[in-house]
Amino acid sequence: MLRVASFVFKEVFRRGNNLEHYTNLRAGEKGAYLSIIAYIFLSALKLVFGYIGESEALKADGLNNTTDIIASIAVLIGLKIAQRPPDDHHRYGHFRAETIASLIASFIMVYVGIEVLVGAGKNIANPVQQNPDVLTIGIALFSAAVMYGVYMYNIRLATRINSTAVKAAAYDNRSDALVSIGTAIGITAAIFGFPIIDTITAFIIGLIIIKTAIEIFKEAVYLLADGFDSELIEEIAKEVSVMPRVREVVEVRGRVHGSLHLIDVTVSVNPNLNVRDSHSITEDIEETVKKLNHNALTFVHIEPYEPKDLVICEDDYHF
Repeated sequence: MLRVASFVFKEVFRRGNNLEHYTNLRAGEKGAYLSIIAYIFLSALKLVFGYIGESEALKADGLNNTTDIIASIAVLIGLKIAQRPPDDHHRYGHFRAETIASLIASFIMVYVGIEVLVGAGKNIANPVQQNPDVLTIGIALFSAAVMYGVYMYNIRLATRINSTAVKAAAYDNRSDALVSIGTAIGITAAIFGFPIIDTITAFIIGLIIIKTAIEIFKEAVYLLADGFDSELIEEIAKEVSVMPRVREVVEVRGRVHGSLHLIDVTVSVNPNLNVRDSHSITEDIEETVKKLNHNALTFVHIEPYEPKDLVICEDDYHF
Protein backbone atom coordinates (compact mmCIF):
# COMPACT_ATOMS: atom_id res chain seq x y z
CA MET A 1 0.00 0.00 0.00
CA LEU A 2 2.86 2.38 0.83
CA ARG A 3 4.48 1.67 -2.53
CA VAL A 4 1.18 2.39 -4.26
CA ALA A 5 0.84 5.73 -2.47
CA SER A 6 4.42 6.66 -3.33
CA PHE A 7 3.85 5.73 -6.98
CA VAL A 8 0.64 7.74 -7.16
CA PHE A 9 2.31 10.88 -5.88
CA LYS A 10 5.19 10.45 -8.31
CA GLU A 11 2.54 10.33 -11.03
CA VAL A 12 0.91 13.47 -9.67
CA PHE A 13 4.23 15.31 -9.70
CA ARG A 14 4.83 14.08 -13.24
CA ARG A 15 1.49 15.42 -14.42
CA GLY A 16 2.07 18.75 -12.69
CA ASN A 17 -1.16 18.67 -10.65
CA ASN A 18 0.63 18.70 -7.32
CA LEU A 19 2.81 21.63 -8.33
CA GLU A 20 -0.31 23.78 -8.36
CA HIS A 21 -1.10 22.85 -4.76
CA TYR A 22 2.41 23.73 -3.62
CA THR A 23 2.21 27.01 -5.54
CA ASN A 24 -1.07 27.77 -3.75
CA LEU A 25 0.52 27.06 -0.38
CA ARG A 26 3.33 29.49 -1.15
CA ALA A 27 0.71 32.07 -2.16
CA GLY A 28 -1.01 31.45 1.19
CA GLU A 29 2.19 32.49 2.96
CA LYS A 30 1.68 36.02 1.64
CA GLY A 31 -1.58 36.25 3.58
CA ALA A 32 0.09 35.03 6.78
CA TYR A 33 3.00 37.45 6.37
CA LEU A 34 0.57 40.31 5.70
CA SER A 35 -1.32 39.50 8.91
CA ILE A 36 1.88 39.34 10.96
CA ILE A 37 3.16 42.69 9.61
CA ALA A 38 -0.23 44.34 10.17
CA TYR A 39 -0.49 43.04 13.74
CA ILE A 40 3.06 44.13 14.64
CA PHE A 41 2.47 47.61 13.22
CA LEU A 42 -0.98 48.08 14.76
CA SER A 43 -0.09 46.66 18.18
CA ALA A 44 2.84 49.11 18.44
CA LEU A 45 0.64 51.97 17.19
CA LYS A 46 -2.15 51.24 19.68
CA LEU A 47 0.17 50.78 22.65
CA VAL A 48 2.04 54.04 21.96
CA PHE A 49 -1.07 56.16 21.39
CA GLY A 50 -2.90 54.33 24.17
CA TYR A 51 -0.32 55.60 26.65
CA ILE A 52 -0.11 59.06 25.06
CA GLY A 53 -3.88 59.45 24.81
CA GLU A 54 -4.56 57.83 28.21
CA SER A 55 -6.87 55.17 26.78
CA GLU A 56 -6.97 51.85 28.59
CA ALA A 57 -9.25 50.43 25.89
CA LEU A 58 -6.74 51.19 23.11
CA LYS A 59 -3.87 49.73 25.16
CA ALA A 60 -5.89 46.56 25.76
CA ASP A 61 -6.63 46.32 22.04
CA GLY A 62 -2.90 46.67 21.32
CA LEU A 63 -2.07 43.85 23.72
CA ASN A 64 -4.79 41.76 22.06
CA ASN A 65 -3.02 42.21 18.71
CA THR A 66 0.22 40.82 20.17
CA THR A 67 -1.69 37.59 20.83
CA ASP A 68 -2.91 37.57 17.23
CA ILE A 69 0.69 37.62 16.04
CA ILE A 70 1.05 34.15 17.56
CA ALA A 71 -2.03 32.90 15.68
CA SER A 72 -0.68 34.21 12.37
CA ILE A 73 2.73 32.66 13.04
CA ALA A 74 0.99 29.33 13.70
CA VAL A 75 -0.78 29.62 10.33
CA LEU A 76 2.50 30.47 8.60
CA ILE A 77 4.26 27.48 10.17
CA GLY A 78 1.38 25.22 9.12
CA LEU A 79 1.61 26.44 5.53
CA LYS A 80 5.38 25.88 5.46
CA ILE A 81 5.09 22.35 6.88
CA ALA A 82 2.34 21.56 4.35
CA GLN A 83 4.80 22.32 1.54
CA ARG A 84 7.11 19.48 2.51
CA PRO A 85 7.11 16.72 -0.12
CA PRO A 86 5.95 13.15 0.69
CA ASP A 87 8.46 11.05 2.65
CA ASP A 88 8.69 7.54 4.07
CA HIS A 89 6.44 8.45 7.03
CA HIS A 90 4.05 10.78 5.16
CA ARG A 91 3.34 9.12 1.83
CA TYR A 92 0.39 11.39 1.16
CA GLY A 93 2.38 14.54 1.89
CA HIS A 94 2.00 17.04 4.74
CA PHE A 95 -1.03 18.97 3.48
CA ARG A 96 -3.03 18.44 6.67
CA ALA A 97 -0.60 20.68 8.55
CA GLU A 98 -2.60 23.71 7.42
CA THR A 99 -5.80 22.20 8.85
CA ILE A 100 -4.00 21.71 12.16
CA ALA A 101 -2.83 25.34 11.93
CA SER A 102 -6.44 26.52 11.56
CA LEU A 103 -7.34 24.42 14.61
CA ILE A 104 -4.63 26.17 16.65
CA ALA A 105 -5.83 29.56 15.37
CA SER A 106 -9.35 28.73 16.60
CA PHE A 107 -8.01 28.07 20.11
CA ILE A 108 -6.27 31.46 20.14
CA MET A 109 -9.43 33.17 18.90
CA VAL A 110 -11.44 31.56 21.71
CA TYR A 111 -8.86 32.87 24.19
CA VAL A 112 -9.15 36.39 22.73
CA GLY A 113 -12.95 36.24 22.85
CA ILE A 114 -12.93 35.12 26.49
CA GLU A 115 -10.46 37.92 27.33
CA VAL A 116 -12.84 40.46 25.80
CA LEU A 117 -15.77 39.07 27.85
CA VAL A 118 -13.70 39.01 31.04
CA GLY A 119 -12.58 42.60 30.42
CA ALA A 120 -16.20 43.66 29.98
CA GLY A 121 -17.13 41.89 33.22
CA LYS A 122 -14.36 43.68 35.11
CA ASN A 123 -15.61 47.02 33.81
CA ILE A 124 -19.04 46.25 35.27
CA ALA A 125 -17.60 45.19 38.64
CA ASN A 126 -15.03 47.97 38.87
CA PRO A 127 -15.87 50.88 36.57
CA VAL A 128 -12.82 52.98 35.69
CA GLN A 129 -13.18 56.67 34.98
CA GLN A 130 -11.31 57.48 31.77
CA ASN A 131 -10.56 60.73 29.98
CA PRO A 132 -9.05 59.52 26.73
CA ASP A 133 -7.88 61.83 23.99
CA VAL A 134 -10.12 62.17 20.91
CA LEU A 135 -7.10 61.14 18.80
CA THR A 136 -7.38 57.58 20.16
CA ILE A 137 -10.77 57.21 18.43
CA GLY A 138 -9.10 57.90 15.09
CA ILE A 139 -6.36 55.37 15.84
CA ALA A 140 -8.95 52.69 16.67
CA LEU A 141 -10.97 53.38 13.50
CA PHE A 142 -7.80 53.44 11.38
CA SER A 143 -6.83 50.05 12.85
CA ALA A 144 -10.28 48.66 12.08
CA ALA A 145 -10.01 49.83 8.47
CA VAL A 146 -6.54 48.29 8.06
CA MET A 147 -7.61 44.94 9.53
CA TYR A 148 -10.75 44.84 7.41
CA GLY A 149 -8.58 45.42 4.34
CA VAL A 150 -6.31 42.53 5.43
CA TYR A 151 -9.42 40.39 6.00
CA MET A 152 -10.73 41.07 2.48
CA TYR A 153 -7.37 40.18 0.95
CA ASN A 154 -7.03 36.95 2.95
CA ILE A 155 -10.60 35.72 2.50
CA ARG A 156 -10.31 36.16 -1.27
CA LEU A 157 -6.94 34.42 -1.23
CA ALA A 158 -8.32 31.57 0.90
CA THR A 159 -11.22 31.07 -1.51
CA ARG A 160 -8.93 31.10 -4.56
CA ILE A 161 -6.39 28.59 -3.19
CA ASN A 162 -8.90 26.58 -1.08
CA SER A 163 -6.92 26.99 2.16
CA THR A 164 -8.49 26.37 5.58
CA ALA A 165 -5.48 27.94 7.33
CA VAL A 166 -5.66 31.22 5.40
CA LYS A 167 -9.44 31.29 5.92
CA ALA A 168 -8.89 30.94 9.68
CA ALA A 169 -6.38 33.82 9.53
CA ALA A 170 -8.93 35.89 7.60
CA TYR A 171 -11.63 35.30 10.21
CA ASP A 172 -9.13 36.29 12.89
CA ASN A 173 -8.47 39.52 10.93
CA ARG A 174 -12.21 40.22 10.81
CA SER A 175 -12.54 39.63 14.55
CA ASP A 176 -9.78 42.15 15.22
CA ALA A 177 -11.46 44.70 12.97
CA LEU A 178 -14.61 44.27 15.07
CA VAL A 179 -12.64 44.61 18.30
CA SER A 180 -11.10 47.87 17.05
CA ILE A 181 -14.57 49.19 16.13
CA GLY A 182 -15.72 48.25 19.62
CA THR A 183 -12.71 50.06 21.05
CA ALA A 184 -13.61 53.21 19.12
CA ILE A 185 -17.20 52.99 20.39
CA GLY A 186 -15.99 52.47 23.94
CA ILE A 187 -13.59 55.43 23.80
CA THR A 188 -16.35 57.66 22.36
CA ALA A 189 -18.77 56.53 25.07
CA ALA A 190 -16.15 57.23 27.78
CA ILE A 191 -15.59 60.75 26.45
CA PHE A 192 -19.34 61.49 26.56
CA GLY A 193 -19.80 59.83 29.95
CA PHE A 194 -21.59 56.62 28.92
CA PRO A 195 -19.16 53.78 29.79
CA ILE A 196 -21.96 51.18 29.82
CA ILE A 197 -22.07 51.36 26.01
CA ASP A 198 -18.45 50.21 25.96
CA THR A 199 -19.34 47.19 28.11
CA ILE A 200 -22.34 46.19 26.00
CA THR A 201 -20.30 46.50 22.80
CA ALA A 202 -17.46 44.43 24.27
CA PHE A 203 -19.86 41.63 25.22
CA ILE A 204 -21.35 41.51 21.72
CA ILE A 205 -17.93 41.51 20.05
CA GLY A 206 -16.60 38.85 22.46
CA LEU A 207 -19.51 36.54 21.61
CA ILE A 208 -18.99 37.09 17.87
CA ILE A 209 -15.29 36.18 18.17
CA ILE A 210 -16.05 33.00 20.14
CA LYS A 211 -18.81 32.00 17.69
CA THR A 212 -16.41 32.42 14.74
CA ALA A 213 -13.70 30.44 16.56
CA ILE A 214 -16.12 27.58 17.26
CA GLU A 215 -17.08 27.45 13.57
CA ILE A 216 -13.40 27.23 12.56
CA PHE A 217 -12.80 24.58 15.24
CA LYS A 218 -15.76 22.45 14.09
CA GLU A 219 -14.67 22.61 10.44
CA ALA A 220 -11.06 21.69 11.31
CA VAL A 221 -12.13 18.73 13.46
CA TYR A 222 -14.60 17.60 10.78
CA LEU A 223 -11.84 17.57 8.16
CA LEU A 224 -9.27 15.92 10.43
CA ALA A 225 -11.83 13.20 11.19
CA ASP A 226 -12.12 12.50 7.43
CA GLY A 227 -15.47 14.19 7.04
CA PHE A 228 -16.42 14.83 3.42
CA ASP A 229 -19.19 16.43 1.36
CA SER A 230 -21.78 13.66 0.83
CA GLU A 231 -23.43 15.59 -2.02
CA LEU A 232 -20.15 15.64 -3.95
CA ILE A 233 -19.79 11.88 -3.39
CA GLU A 234 -23.27 11.31 -4.80
CA GLU A 235 -22.56 13.58 -7.77
CA ILE A 236 -19.33 11.72 -8.58
CA ALA A 237 -21.07 8.34 -8.33
CA LYS A 238 -23.86 9.57 -10.62
CA GLU A 239 -21.45 10.91 -13.28
CA VAL A 240 -19.21 7.83 -13.22
CA SER A 241 -22.14 5.40 -13.37
CA VAL A 242 -23.21 6.67 -16.81
CA MET A 243 -19.70 6.58 -18.31
CA PRO A 244 -19.09 4.18 -21.23
CA ARG A 245 -17.64 0.78 -20.25
CA VAL A 246 -18.47 1.27 -16.53
CA ARG A 247 -20.91 -1.46 -15.57
CA GLU A 248 -21.33 -0.59 -11.89
CA VAL A 249 -20.06 1.95 -9.34
CA VAL A 250 -19.15 -0.19 -6.33
CA GLU A 251 -18.03 2.58 -3.97
CA VAL A 252 -16.98 6.24 -3.86
CA ARG A 253 -15.14 7.65 -0.86
CA GLY A 254 -13.42 10.95 -0.17
CA ARG A 255 -11.39 12.79 2.42
CA VAL A 256 -9.77 16.20 2.62
CA HIS A 257 -5.99 16.41 2.87
CA GLY A 258 -5.30 20.12 3.36
CA SER A 259 -6.29 21.79 0.09
CA LEU A 260 -6.25 18.42 -1.70
CA HIS A 261 -9.34 16.20 -2.00
CA LEU A 262 -8.48 12.50 -2.13
CA ILE A 263 -11.20 10.54 -3.94
CA ASP A 264 -11.38 6.72 -4.02
CA VAL A 265 -13.57 5.27 -6.78
CA THR A 266 -14.21 1.54 -7.17
CA VAL A 267 -15.96 0.41 -10.35
CA SER A 268 -16.67 -2.91 -12.02
CA VAL A 269 -16.12 -3.47 -15.75
CA ASN A 270 -16.26 -6.28 -18.28
CA PRO A 271 -13.79 -8.92 -16.96
CA ASN A 272 -12.64 -9.66 -20.51
CA LEU A 273 -11.10 -6.22 -21.00
CA ASN A 274 -7.32 -6.10 -21.34
CA VAL A 275 -5.02 -3.98 -19.17
CA ARG A 276 -4.75 -1.19 -21.72
CA ASP A 277 -8.52 -0.72 -21.96
CA SER A 278 -8.95 -0.96 -18.18
CA HIS A 279 -6.31 1.72 -17.70
CA SER A 280 -8.09 3.90 -20.24
CA ILE A 281 -11.25 3.67 -18.12
CA THR A 282 -9.37 4.83 -15.01
CA GLU A 283 -8.03 7.88 -16.88
CA ASP A 284 -11.52 8.76 -18.10
CA ILE A 285 -12.83 8.55 -14.53
CA GLU A 286 -9.99 10.73 -13.24
CA GLU A 287 -10.79 13.40 -15.84
CA THR A 288 -14.51 13.26 -14.99
CA VAL A 289 -13.88 13.71 -11.25
CA LYS A 290 -11.39 16.52 -11.97
CA LYS A 291 -14.11 18.42 -13.83
CA LEU A 292 -16.40 18.10 -10.81
CA ASN A 293 -13.70 19.06 -8.29
CA HIS A 294 -10.58 20.90 -9.40
CA ASN A 295 -8.75 19.97 -6.18
CA ALA A 296 -9.40 16.24 -6.53
CA LEU A 297 -6.75 13.55 -6.71
CA THR A 298 -8.56 10.37 -7.76
CA PHE A 299 -7.60 6.75 -7.06
CA VAL A 300 -9.52 4.28 -9.25
CA HIS A 301 -9.84 0.58 -8.45
CA ILE A 302 -11.11 -1.77 -11.17
CA GLU A 303 -13.07 -4.93 -10.34
CA PRO A 304 -14.52 -7.56 -12.72
CA TYR A 305 -18.23 -7.28 -13.32
CA GLU A 306 -19.74 -10.71 -12.76
CA PRO A 307 -23.54 -10.74 -12.99
CA LYS A 308 -25.47 -13.94 -13.67
CA ASP A 309 -25.76 -13.03 -17.34
CA LEU A 310 -22.83 -11.04 -18.66
CA VAL A 311 -23.89 -8.64 -21.39
CA ILE A 312 -21.17 -7.52 -23.80
CA CYS A 313 -21.68 -4.03 -25.23
CA GLU A 314 -19.94 -2.43 -28.19
CA ASP A 315 -18.36 0.26 -26.02
CA ASP A 316 -16.55 -2.39 -23.97
CA TYR A 317 -13.77 -2.50 -26.54
CA HIS A 318 -11.57 -0.06 -28.41
CA PHE A 319 -10.07 -1.14 -31.71
